[in-house]
Amino acid sequence: MTTVTATVSAHERVLHPSTTMGAVTLHVGDLDGMTEFYASALALDVQVESAQGRVAHKVLGRGSLPLVRLVRTPGLPLVDPRKPGLFHTAFLLEDQASLAATAFRASRHPRGRFVGSSDHLVSEAFYFTDPEGNGIELYRDRDRKEWVHRNGQIEMATAFLDPRAYLEQHLRSEDVEAGSARAAAVGHVHLQVGDLAVAREFYIDVLGFELTQTGYPGALFASAGGYHHHIAMNTWNSRGAGPRAASLGLGDVSIAVPDQQELDAVGARLRARSLPFSSDGRSLTTADPWGTSVTLALPDPSAEEVAER
Repeated sequence: MTTVTATVSAHERVLHPSTTMGAVTLHVGDLDGMTEFYASALALDVQVESAQGRVAHKVLGRGSLPLVRLVRTPGLPLVDPRKPGLFHTAFLLEDQASLAATAFRASRHPRGRFVGSSDHLVSEAFYFTDPEGNGIELYRDRDRKEWVHRNGQIEMATAFLDPRAYLEQHLRSEDVEAGSARAAAVGHVHLQVGDLAVAREFYIDVLGFELTQTGYPGALFASAGGYHHHIAMNTWNSRGAGPRAASLGLGDVSIAVPDQQELDAVGARLRARSLPFSSDGRSLTTADPWGTSVTLALPDPSAEEVAER
């Protein structure tokens, strides 16, 4: 595998502090079934649906914010958990009540699977797997004033969080009934990669995220603007894996940057490394060393714009 090793001296190397994550694209085999799951289990609304030949798209979200794009892609093999791609998409809820309500909905869906819950010090999280094997994290952040910084890194852990006790304490019927009226966002995306050093060169040195935690064996966490992480990379199941073959699962990771200047700076870093990318004026798309598509886009895209990517 070719690594990226050049340096960029004439351009800013760090993503703007207001950078956030955008809608994640998933290639799916059963578009209707997956749409029903994300709508029912996660209380997402279908914002746009379109079809061209055998390929159909549906964008789901809450309010006006797109969160996930489902693309029916016939004939692809199932997700292989040993290959690079998606470890999980992490949906950020606004408070404990909203997290409890969404976790409750997801736990009751017959086609999803609850796989655990954790207290990460910076956040509280519940984990699920969707019907086609894509990982999902539902979480809420603790106040940043509670985050502990030590030796230039943000302390995170994987401590026990009793799911039954959490729901007993925070679940309210009005929050379950509110459904998609409660705000949500893609808070971070956790990826499976083949090599952490190569991933670090691409996501940190080229794209411009900053490392926030390197103490987990086999994993790196990085963000913009001091967040605990917008992107995570691990080799727990995929160490040594080469470029991805076409399959169901992750289609694209989207990153929202504040302005054209930021897009231009990322483009300059990509050109300096001789890494190919395409641009349409409002977004820039490239691929990581394992072939995972990564799109950097201007903020507040419409659902129609997300559907056309």
